[in-house]
Amino acid sequence: MGSQFSPIENGNLGVNSKMDKMTRRTFLGAGTAVAAIAVGQFGSSKAAARQAPAIRVAQSDQVVNLYSSRHYDTDQALYDSFTAATGIRVNLIEAEADPLIERIKGEGANSPADVLMTVDIGRLWRAQQEGLFQPVNSSVLNQAIPENLRHPDGLWYGFSKRARVIMYNKSNVNPSQLSTYEDLVDPKWRGQVLTRSSTNIYSVSLTASMLAAHGPQETEAWVRGLVANFARPPEGNDTAQLQACAAGVGDLALTNTYYLIRMAKSDKPEDRAVAEQVTIFFPNQRDRGTHVNISGAGVVKTSRNKEAATRFLEHLASRESQEIFAQGNNEYPVVEGVALDPILASYGSFKGDPVNAAVIGENSAEAIRIMDRAGWV
Repeated sequence: MGSQFSPIENGNLGVNSKMDKMTRRTFLGAGTAVAAIAVGQFGSSKAAARQAPAIRVAQSDQVVNLYSSRHYDTDQALYDSFTAATGIRVNLIEAEADPLIERIKGEGANSPADVLMTVDIGRLWRAQQEGLFQPVNSSVLNQAIPENLRHPDGLWYGFSKRARVIMYNKSNVNPSQLSTYEDLVDPKWRGQVLTRSSTNIYSVSLTASMLAAHGPQETEAWVRGLVANFARPPEGNDTAQLQACAAGVGDLALTNTYYLIRMAKSDKPEDRAVAEQVTIFFPNQRDRGTHVNISGAGVVKTSRNKEAATRFLEHLASRESQEIFAQGNNEYPVVEGVALDPILASYGSFKGDPVNAAVIGENSAEAIRIMDRAGWV
């Protein structure tokens, strides 16, 4: 496939501050989150650990201290059901992933954290590289979670999947024109591709998956071709890409599926109008499959409560929890046979790329270097 990607010539770390009545949520201050903006996308900020205010957390075998970057109200059902099943309370410390990683590092051997949960493989990989996880040997987890969605040594496990797909404007694009991520460099898409910046972890992971499939030389050619076809300089989140696609700024957008489903369910007419104008195409269905990221978690190395922490991870792999992931945030479950959200299901099924998520993590640093060289800002 070497000649396929020939370069084309000329070519918010804000902290969610919501509070739930059932579970005490302790938050890092907004100043801490700003101080913890990653250096060079994955770099660390020692300032975050220094400036973070003291947090009082429980230390008991009847409490699991969960450091989580998931900011979805519907996750409360996960914690409530775990407490109902085990009697163990979940004490939630919620912030963006980078400040949480810095906090655990700053707390050192005295960290009260039992579990770290993130919304992407990139931050799981970073935490692993920092030595923050300890291996878990659980037959429950190993049987429930596919091998490619967990670390080979049990350092972390994926509990929901996020498909990064090609969204297209139904008025301007015939789906028969679409095929693969690789095809997005074709000159027919000049000025049509919308995406987030290269600093976004979803962009990094997609590029890392291309590295796994094609190696560095072809991946860099692909990135250069993609940049040549950008509709505008990358800006905004996935919702912004969908809005721009519906408005005709560009006809194609790279986003995660659950953003579109969220808009389809919105109370705002303007969001529903976007969801009516834009739809999903699952790329690479005739070869390796669509790129899949994961939201996952691992037991922190210094946890004093490994047994309860492991039970919490096992609970996340239960059918009950997998249904909450699927119905609550419109994500794809990792356990086979769990029903999807009905609206998400209406877009059809797809084949996912079977590459191990650990490989995506390993490739992230090289992906960033390639994106920088190729001008993906």
